[in-house]
Amino acid sequence: MIIELNLNGKQVAWEISPGDRLLDALRMGEGAVSVKRGCESGDCGSCCVLLNGQPVNTCVVPAVKASGQEITTLEGLAENELMKKLQSSFLDSGAVQCGYCTPGMLIAIWARLNTGGTLTEQDVRHALSGNLCRCTGYAKPVEAILKVWEDKS
Repeated sequence: MIIELNLNGKQVAWEISPGDRLLDALRMGEGAVSVKRGCESGDCGSCCVLLNGQPVNTCVVPAVKASGQEITTLEGLAENELMKKLQSSFLDSGAVQCGYCTPGMLIAIWARLNTGGTLTEQDVRHALSGNLCRCTGYAKPVEAILKVWEDKS
């Protein structure tokens, strides 16, 4: 079956099988290397992308659900100024160790920062709660995110 969608601002058409997951379509069909294969059960967040502006774990989303939708990966946010600041802050703060969870964290927090309002450490931790990291202990990513938020405010 063929589905059409908007991927990172471009209209694309994919040929998929009924049982394909969005994760597989993005990684194999589009080469979206920021979308990592992790738990395959929706628990780790390493495969997180934006679906119509909301973070989702692609390992539990059927590819057919993307038909007619807007998908944004980390590659699609490469030129976004807020994302550039987040990435720089993650590097400067030592928030990137192995890097496997980093794309999912960046997508999740980018979505949260774009909702506006206030942002506390607890808000950041809540936004990252769907992203498992075995390396950083979360202190450095939280520090990096709060620094960007303070500079933005």
